[in-house]
Amino acid sequence: MNGLRHYLLAIQFFTRIPVTGQLAQWVGYSPAMLRASAAHFPGVGVLVGAVVALFTLGLMLALPGGPFAPLVAAALGTVLGVLITGGFHEDGLADVADGLGGSSERDRALVIMKDSRVGAFGAMALVLALLTKVALLALLGSVDAGLMAVALFAAHVCSRTWPLLLIRFMLHVGDAAGSKSKPLADQISSASLGVAGVWFASAGALVLWLTPGIAWWTPLLGSGLALLWMGRLFWRRLQGFTGDCLGATQQVCELAFYLGLAVSL
Repeated sequence: MNGLRHYLLAIQFFTRIPVTGQLAQWVGYSPAMLRASAAHFPGVGVLVGAVVALFTLGLMLALPGGPFAPLVAAALGTVLGVLITGGFHEDGLADVADGLGGSSERDRALVIMKDSRVGAFGAMALVLALLTKVALLALLGSVDAGLMAVALFAAHVCSRTWPLLLIRFMLHVGDAAGSKSKPLADQISSASLGVAGVWFASAGALVLWLTPGIAWWTPLLGSGLALLWMGRLFWRRLQGFTGDCLGATQQVCELAFYLGLAVSL
């Protein structure tokens, strides 16, 4: 039952899916619980990815055939994903782009990242990331609608697993007292990594069963390389990571996953 509470708390923190009323009271909250919920990040990806994938696949089946059907389905599926998560990870990407693009000084970059306003670098990062995501998904959809749906599901799970390694091996920096994500950023335990691994392996087994013959190691490698690049960037510029860095990493790893799959085809 504690595992279920932690999972529901992760859903409450990372999505707009309502966990309210008596259910929220039953789930409860404490910094320790929020820290334990990190084990279920991939599980949040399972839920969000499944909803977005089924919605996108349904659109592909409902829309009239033509070269623009995958583009429309990819765009509206992306909109749904943003609505479900409240743009949580996209906001992190924008803040990181503003901070690292706005100053070469570590302390000044961290101050900029705390500013809720979106600057030029953040706006450019958001626009380019969303354009790239829609374009890659449309490309996959033009090959096969089912493959695009499975890729959506797999990418949401994978991209929410990789950032846990940043938590494990890097230090949280910035304003610890004012950071809502600080409990999440405390070093994740081996047991929590094991739970995350179970989520990841279970989703991976489903993906392999649904799409035999697809070289899924290529998108996995692509997203893994994106994680290494992001980790190196954060270490070089910030000597650690913030909550925004985790959101930015999720977005970049998701894009790299789609690109890796497209290249493998």
